[in-house]
Amino acid sequence: MHCHCDKAIQVFEMNSRLYPESFNTWDSLAEAYMKKGNNKKAIKYYKKSLALNSKNDNARKMLGKIEN
Repeated sequence: MHCHCDKAIQVFEMNSRLYPESFNTWDSLAEAYMKKGNNKKAIKYYKKSLALNSKNDNARKMLGKIEN
């Protein structure tokens, strides 16, 4: 089954390579993986986003949802 998230993931992965210091690109990539059902990658990228911006409340909130 082809997920509509696949194109978004491709774009967000490219953005993350182009702007690796932007916490928002990692947050968006994590959200796309979460919507696709890949919680392992979502957790990885939300944590990356938090490492770049410890004030990213969205990443903290989403990690709480996934990990609990």
